[in-house]
Amino acid sequence: MATEAKKLQPIIIKRVKKNGHSAHGGAWKIAYADFVTAMMAFFLLMWLLGSTSEGDKKGLSDYFSSPLKVAMQGGSGAGASASLVTGGGNDLTQTAGQSRRGDANDAKAKKMAGDQAKAARAQQDAKKLSELSAKISAVISSTPKLAEFSEQIQLKMTPDGLQIQIVDDQKRPMFDSGSASVKPYMRDILQEIGVALIDIDNKISMDGHTDQTPYGSGARGYSNWELSADRANASRRELVAAGMPDDKIARVMGLASSALLDEENPRSPANRRISITVMTREAEERLLGPRRAEVTTEPVPLPADAKPVTSQ
Repeated sequence: MATEAKKLQPIIIKRVKKNGHSAHGGAWKIAYADFVTAMMAFFLLMWLLGSTSEGDKKGLSDYFSSPLKVAMQGGSGAGASASLVTGGGNDLTQTAGQSRRGDANDAKAKKMAGDQAKAARAQQDAKKLSELSAKISAVISSTPKLAEFSEQIQLKMTPDGLQIQIVDDQKRPMFDSGSASVKPYMRDILQEIGVALIDIDNKISMDGHTDQTPYGSGARGYSNWELSADRANASRRELVAAGMPDDKIARVMGLASSALLDEENPRSPANRRISITVMTREAEERLLGPRRAEVTTEPVPLPADAKPVTSQ
C-alpha cells in the first residue's frame, strides 16, 4: 500500500524563469543620436578647416586669442577688470577705423577755417572784379576810339567772374565775313581791354561765338566750330600784343552757336561775339584744379571781424 501511495504522489518540477535586460525606455537611442551628431559636427569642422585659407585661419586665431578689451581699447586684457567693456572709450559707431574726439574736432575746426577763408576770398574777388568793371567802363567812356563802340561792349558779373562781351554789329562787324581776320577797330578795343587787365592776378577765359548761319564749306570741312575757335585765338593774340602775359590766359575755346545771346533770332549779328571772362578763384579751381590754381593765388587775409576757430 505504501508503494502504491508513493506512486500516486505528484511530481512537482520548479523552473526558474530568467528575465532579460530590464526595461530602459529607449535611452540608448538618445545617446546614439548624440554620438552621430557629434561625429557629424567633427567631420564638418575638419572639412571647414581643410577648405579655409591660411589668412582666414590667422584672422580667426587672432579674434579668439585677443581679449575684447585689448582689441577695442588696449590694456592688459579683459581678465584684469571686473567688467568686459568700461564706459567711455572710442566711438564704436565708426565704420572705417576709429578716431579720437580730438581728431574730429580738429577736422571740424579746419573745415570751418577753410569755409571762412573761402568766403573771404570770394568777397575779395567780388570787390576786385567790381573795381575792374568800373575801370573798364571808365576807359571805354574816356577813349574816343572806344566810346563810339560802347554799345557793342557789354560788362556783366557772372558766377564765374566778370564777363566782357564784344558783340558784332551788322554795320560794324568785328571780323571779316567767314574769317578770323580782326578789324582795325576791334583790334583797338581788344588792346585797350588788354592794358586794363595787365595788373589783374586772375586768370582769363576766352570764348568765341557765331550765329547759326552754316559755314559754306560743308559738314565735313571748315565749320562754325573752327571759325569761332580761330576768332577767339586771334583775340587772344591781340590781348597779348597789348602786354598781357600769355600764361594769364587759362582757356581759349570755340563754342560756335551752342550758346546764343539772342535765342529768338539765331542768325542775329549779336550772336557773333567774343567773351572774355576774368575768372574768380573758385572758377579757376574748377577749371584748373586746386593745386594749379594755388600756384597763382596769393594769401587771402581774413576779414577784420573774423574770429579764430579753435577745437572745443
